[in-house]
Amino acid sequence: MILNIHGLPRAILHVDADAFFASVEQATNPELKGKPVVVGKERGIVTAVSYEGKALGIKRGMTIAEVRRRFPQAIILESDYEKYSLFSVRMFEVLRQFTPDVEEYSIDEAFADLTGLRRFYRCGYEGIALAIKERIKKELGITVSLGISLTKVLAKIASSWQKPDGLTVIPGREIHNYLAKLPVSEVWGIGPKTSALCEKLGIGSALDLAKSSEEFIKRHFDKRVYEIWLELRGVPVYTIDPTPKSSYKSISKAISFTPTSDRELLLAQIAFNLELACFKARAYKLRAKKVVLGLKDEDFNFFAEEITLPLESAYPLDILPRLREAFFKLYQDSKRYRQVVVVLTCLTSEQAKQRSLFEEGMKIERMDRLYQGIDYLSGRYGRTVVSTATSLFAIKEKPLRRKDRLRIPILSIQLV
Repeated sequence: MILNIHGLPRAILHVDADAFFASVEQATNPELKGKPVVVGKERGIVTAVSYEGKALGIKRGMTIAEVRRRFPQAIILESDYEKYSLFSVRMFEVLRQFTPDVEEYSIDEAFADLTGLRRFYRCGYEGIALAIKERIKKELGITVSLGISLTKVLAKIASSWQKPDGLTVIPGREIHNYLAKLPVSEVWGIGPKTSALCEKLGIGSALDLAKSSEEFIKRHFDKRVYEIWLELRGVPVYTIDPTPKSSYKSISKAISFTPTSDRELLLAQIAFNLELACFKARAYKLRAKKVVLGLKDEDFNFFAEEITLPLESAYPLDILPRLREAFFKLYQDSKRYRQVVVVLTCLTSEQAKQRSLFEEGMKIERMDRLYQGIDYLSGRYGRTVVSTATSLFAIKEKPLRRKDRLRIPILSIQLV
């Protein structure tokens, strides 16, 4: 044994979504389940491939042309990073339902600290991890591979041990058994140059590195490898950073048109974009705390206004009055505009929202019920079957069709 560590005095969880981009495509389109799905059509290179595709021999980095030639049965799709980002947000929110100490490591990976939660959940760390797996599978329709151990480096090793849809726990007394089977080149943080140096020094496995003396490590390697060496021995160095990342927590909708100064038409395009963005947010059970409105004039100058909502929302009737105010702050009679942009940002899970006792409970409940009905009709007949009156100037140029053109009634809706 490397160290005399019994059990799991510290429990770090690593979550790795399996074939994330391809799995999201399969989750949102049931017809793709069980089929070889390849993502990356727009780049000409495979950026993600489903496990069915991997079984055929398709690998990341292959050219799309080669995939078409060798695997004609593969389903090749363009990337939809906004959709992947929304799934990522949902996955992190599920983790936060179990522990507040969650680090968003990348769009499809996270670390979480489960230490001390066994008594609260009345089960072991493995039981907590299984509950997380099942919650993610149920709510998102994707699988994840999980690893639990004393440190982040060991947890990442554990999550890759059984893929896909695996769960591996590495307690202190078992560290050496796992490290002995792992090439040093596969340790998180060990790059090609460090791996080559290890080979010259006679270090072939992760266990060889972990068993080396502190003096040897400090003499031949830099601080980064020394930290990895400590983590491999079960000594925590890397802490969990629970700061939420915001770079991909947004939904944006933009539309360009012939430059115009017509305020009604511009407001209609804004309302139409807002409805599309909110429809997508509701589909992923997300709400926005902030909304950004952008206008681009005919000289390509861009003007924007950020709005902070009093309560998180994904309802156009809630947000549109505030967008209207922002529009009149930005709008200038002397300018003509060619594009409007609506961005929902600071997204949070619908389930994570805790409403105050002082909120207008009845109005919110009615809004929920109203948009459940609207979303049902939108899913059946198209997204423009029910719209705000403000957006009609925009959608009349793209009339709704389902075999024959449908007439769109104007309804007066009051939430009291």
